[in-house]
Amino acid sequence: MDQTRDENLNTTMRRQPGSLRDAIARRAAFVREPHPAGVARPPLLLMLVELLSLYRGRNRGLSIAPAVHPMPVMLLPGFGSHPKRMQPMAHALAEAGHQVCDWGLGFNFGPSRSNFAYLMRRVAAIAGEHKAPVALVGWSLGGLFAREIARREPQMVAKVITMGTPFSGDPRANNAWRAYQVLTGHSVDAPPIECDFAAKPPVPTIALWSARDGIIAPRAACGRPAERDRAIPIRCSHLDFAGAPAVVMEVLRQLDFED
Repeated sequence: MDQTRDENLNTTMRRQPGSLRDAIARRAAFVREPHPAGVARPPLLLMLVELLSLYRGRNRGLSIAPAVHPMPVMLLPGFGSHPKRMQPMAHALAEAGHQVCDWGLGFNFGPSRSNFAYLMRRVAAIAGEHKAPVALVGWSLGGLFAREIARREPQMVAKVITMGTPFSGDPRANNAWRAYQVLTGHSVDAPPIECDFAAKPPVPTIALWSARDGIIAPRAACGRPAERDRAIPIRCSHLDFAGAPAVVMEVLRQLDFED
């Protein structure tokens, strides 16, 4: 019985040379890929501290003032995360008077041609519904989506706020690039859509970054002056960008900021 099963499996894999077998081999190669010399990434200790962020409370005792400029806002989650992780921020923004919108894709498992096209249509639909451009607030990988949408269709976007987003420098300046490649099946150097993450979108672009980030190198999330309009340091971990009080309050300030 076991021999028959193994023979059937081997036959199936031989019949599908471009599918399962190749996918496994490609991901195994990604796992073995060494971290490039000279490319900074956060120390292991900071990465371990990230786990504490999963147990901290959110937004307790925050005093939310009414927004000076209420606007439609889309929140884009980080790699491997679900929009529910950003609910504390969503609730605070809604309390301030912003029209908060889900990105509509559930878990963020990386870009594809189809999900990026969907996201472009969704932003256009929200802008049309509210008759106003949309502010895009992206956490980590979600910020890369946000920057690229704004770069392509600036008339649909009011501003972009990234939080711990690695848009600058080497795409391996972080502790997540191997996991990203294994999950998505493509190299960080070859995303499935044409993009230029370091190019500043022609809309106000604000980068929130943290020296305590255990996933993304601070330099990659801060960016160079030509790559964003403002860079705001925050004292938080990478996972805290999802909804820590200090982050929420800074996002509210930046949404009200008159660029």
